Amino acid sequence: MSTAPAPAAARASAKASGFLASGLGIALFSSAVFGLSGSFAKSLLETGWTPGAAVTARLTAAALILAIPAVLALRGRWSQLRSNWVTIVLFGLIGVAACQLFYFNAVARLSVGVALLLEYLAPVLIVLWLWLASRKRPRPLTIAGTLLSLGGLVLVLDLTGAVKVDAVGVFWGLAAAVCLAMYFFITAKQNDTLPPIVLASGGLLVGAAVMWLTAATGLLPMAISTADTELGPWTTPWWVPLGGLVLLATVLAYVSGVMAARALGSKVASFVSLTEVLFAVIWAWLLLGELPGAIQLLGGVLIVGGVLFVRLDELRGAKAGDRAAVTAPLDHANDVEPVP
Repeated sequence: MSTAPAPAAARASAKASGFLASGLGIALFSSAVFGLSGSFAKSLLETGWTPGAAVTARLTAAALILAIPAVLALRGRWSQLRSNWVTIVLFGLIGVAACQLFYFNAVARLSVGVALLLEYLAPVLIVLWLWLASRKRPRPLTIAGTLLSLGGLVLVLDLTGAVKVDAVGVFWGLAAAVCLAMYFFITAKQNDTLPPIVLASGGLLVGAAVMWLTAATGLLPMAISTADTELGPWTTPWWVPLGGLVLLATVLAYVSGVMAARALGSKVASFVSLTEVLFAVIWAWLLLGELPGAIQLLGGVLIVGGVLFVRLDELRGAKAGDRAAVTAPLDHANDVEPVP
């Protein structure tokens, strides 16, 4: 004899399903696993790995792992690759290889915090691009969410004291921001013929090829170590953090990231990605013993608040567009308002 689930449990389950279906749950999961990359990579770098070697190993292994399910997802429909090869190449070249390479070039000349802050100017670049492309001004709630998220990002990074500023480093950081913005535009493109896992696998394969080519030309130093690594109180073999970097922070992160961007659109997905910084701080606290301060926690609250502002504005604009479509054949963008 079976009994019906309790109403409270049923409502909670429905809310959880709706949260995941909205794309926000997937986007937050993607940010959480992306945020692991810093802790895993740091444990490898401290034993003698170079950033280039860690990134190349990460992309290569992830591409090989995703190749099998990607082939199964195609089910012999190789025409999908022929019709979407430009998107795959751009995703791998810009969103995977160039973004990481430019970021590490920035880190070589700037502090990690400043370089990361420059890279995560991507959401602002997206808002500005949509403003220029549509010749319409973002609504006040989107502007408020932008400022709130960036303010929170500054607090999470805790950029206090003297900061070394290098013009070339700033250039590389801004180049990484442009690549990250393009990554969100590419992954948000609606394309029912190309499964997310195929785009992620193809992009990682292209990115890995670019990294190997860069290393072969001598532009990217390559060095690895088989020494044991330290993750919090645990001493682990080198392949443990490398496996986490590949499986969690790359395979799951990129596949879920593509799914989230398609569900939310480039603008909202880029703002949700700001929570990656907060997750990275939490993971560093749990795995490396780097306890976040009160100001960083406050910054995390501001980031989440900014994301919610932008998401609410997106939903409100969509509802307004639906009502307008019923009453008059007017074209309203769902994220901007006309400039007077």
